[in-house]
Amino acid sequence: MYLAANGRRPDAPPRTPGARRRVPAAVLALGAVSLVTDVSSEMVTAVLPLYLVLGLGLSPLQFGFLDGMFNGATALVRLLGGRLADRGGRHKRVAGTGYLLSALSRLGLLLAGGATAGIAAALAADRLGKGIRTAPRDALISLSGPPEALGRSFGVHRAMDTTGALLGPLAAFAVLWATADAYDAVFAVSFCVGLLGVLLLVAYVPAGPAAAAGPATPLKATALRDPAFRRILYAAALLGAATIGDAFLYLLLLRGLDLPPALFTLLPLGAAAVYLLLAVPAGRIADRSGRRPAFLLGHGALLCAYAVLLAPVSWPTVVAVLALLGIFYAGTDGVLMALAAPVLPAHGRAGGLAVLQTGQALARLLGAAGFGAAWTFWGQRPALWAAALALAGALAAAWRILPARATSPAPATTLSPEPS
Repeated sequence: MYLAANGRRPDAPPRTPGARRRVPAAVLALGAVSLVTDVSSEMVTAVLPLYLVLGLGLSPLQFGFLDGMFNGATALVRLLGGRLADRGGRHKRVAGTGYLLSALSRLGLLLAGGATAGIAAALAADRLGKGIRTAPRDALISLSGPPEALGRSFGVHRAMDTTGALLGPLAAFAVLWATADAYDAVFAVSFCVGLLGVLLLVAYVPAGPAAAAGPATPLKATALRDPAFRRILYAAALLGAATIGDAFLYLLLLRGLDLPPALFTLLPLGAAAVYLLLAVPAGRIADRSGRRPAFLLGHGALLCAYAVLLAPVSWPTVVAVLALLGIFYAGTDGVLMALAAPVLPAHGRAGGLAVLQTGQALARLLGAAGFGAAWTFWGQRPALWAAALALAGALAAAWRILPARATSPAPATTLSPEPS
């Protein structure tokens, strides 16, 4: 609503000449690395249930334990990755270590030979690698271009990342088809693709800017003492706690239409496709009209998805929910990083983004657990009503909590050789 004479919201960052001309080369290079790495990662993710349960005969309990490790270990090391990256501005080195660790984990699966302990170690290594690299990578994106174009930069990166996530399962099933269900071939190809991502990072991604170099300042003296950052963190955590998790939405669709379980794996592809199409436009709109409203409107799309599921489920319901879920991610994932990055100093940006990502991830974990408990004790419809009311309340609170304007305390856009 309140627009300036130039048609932009007052909370949108000011523009600099030439900011709209092109995406920084470093962002494109990081996007290519993420695309290739996600192809490698999703190849394993797509066949892992089949390999563990059908191939090795693991029980559902054993698979649940390993799957929990595969998905839950990431948040535990994000803070470590951010802290290490801020020491001397070694964002590229720390991110590269994470990418390499994930690539080597595919080799670990290949060498495990069906041993549960070896598989668990390989999966843990993959998640550790993801946790280590995420904050330094996002810090590099935020430091590689003008602050007023961060929404577009993150949108381009997330679009390329999602492309890899869509191609990975297709590549996995193509390898299985060509090798007569040889899972080892999938792991070998995944390792080679992951190693290619590491080589792309080394060859084409420049190091962090000179302003990010130097001794890292303790988080409590930088990010956590900044009122604007704390408000962003509180709002993201509050909204995360009111997010029930994608898997529950897919289960509600599956049950509502009484679809065969095999279709469960196809539902995320619909949401990912919408996210891929809208990530860049959403980032550009956020840069122009304000990242705060864009972030809140993204959660508004999620609230609409809850409301649609409260009505009788039909095939149009499936289309609407998947579209709204894609809009939710397009309006929140990269936009949140673009919203928070300008309030963090360059020398503490990776650590600050790691705090934000970890807080949001832990809040979403609590939200999913709470919804699961409510579904168990109250039934799915009362639980969904509770989730919708909680998200509506969180949106109202976040609108008041989020800062209206975010400015950069230490802009840094000049890339320089990495310190030794």
